[in-house]
Amino acid sequence: MPFVIGLIVVVLVIIIANIKIVPQAQEYVIEFLGKYRTTWGAGIHILVPFLERIAKKITLKEQVMDSPPQPVITKDNVTMQIDTVVFFKVYDAKLYTYGAVNPLSALENLTATTLRNIVGELELDGTLTSRDMINGKMTEILDEATDQWGIKVNRVELKNIIPPKEIQMAMEKQMKAERDRRETLLQAEGHKAASITRAEGDKQAMILAAEGERDARIARAEGEAKAIYLAKKAEADGLAALKAAGADAAVLELKKYEALVRLADGRAAKLIIPTDAVEAVTKSVIFNESAGIGDVTTEAEPIPEPVKVDACCDEEIVAE
Repeated sequence: MPFVIGLIVVVLVIIIANIKIVPQAQEYVIEFLGKYRTTWGAGIHILVPFLERIAKKITLKEQVMDSPPQPVITKDNVTMQIDTVVFFKVYDAKLYTYGAVNPLSALENLTATTLRNIVGELELDGTLTSRDMINGKMTEILDEATDQWGIKVNRVELKNIIPPKEIQMAMEKQMKAERDRRETLLQAEGHKAASITRAEGDKQAMILAAEGERDARIARAEGEAKAIYLAKKAEADGLAALKAAGADAAVLELKKYEALVRLADGRAAKLIIPTDAVEAVTKSVIFNESAGIGDVTTEAEPIPEPVKVDACCDEEIVAE
């Protein structure tokens, strides 16, 4: 009886010891008597004691392999140090386990040789400016080559490209010369733009000044024309008033002489006025009232008529 109990306990211990729990994002490769049997996914599994074993535990998460800097020679015989970063994941645990002895080492060496082949076809400038092209080619080549290892290469990135010190100094000088050239061009373009702007400003100012002078002349001409028009209109209205009041031709003739008097104002000039014009002035009541001549002169006394003599009567008077 104690033997049976002990045997049961041993069996239970062995069974419990062979209960395996596979974590998420992992797979276990199981061998039966040294031969591949199955692949366990995430969950609980029981291993057959003494007959089965876990050959390899594999993670399905994306992994990163950082390769150290390695010398690479370009097409124009420039040696550079380039290091890469490879992002990959295992998609087939069986192929990953049995495809290569050391898949990670194989992937690292394949990355180095592929990088040398691609960069060897490019010159220095092309290598420095073609990162995306190099990354794409390496990803395509590595992904195709690692399919038989159960590895999926997602992407490859060139982390650092370190040229020799002499090349670095030459590149720095070239960049400095390029920056100086750009600075000179920018200054020249700025000076050109400023000159053009000043010329356009002067042109606009001259145009505005000419337009202002033109508008001023037009305004002055319009003002003078309006003044002349108003003066002529006033003169015409005056003549029309005289004509409406019954002024005769002599008054109108006198207005002409008044215009001559105004023309000779302040000058050494002689004016000869005919007497008929003076008589016309004295007879014109409207002109006397408008000029004020009748206000300062007195009316002339009437001339007495001569006494007629009767012959008969006068003789009698004389006889007496």
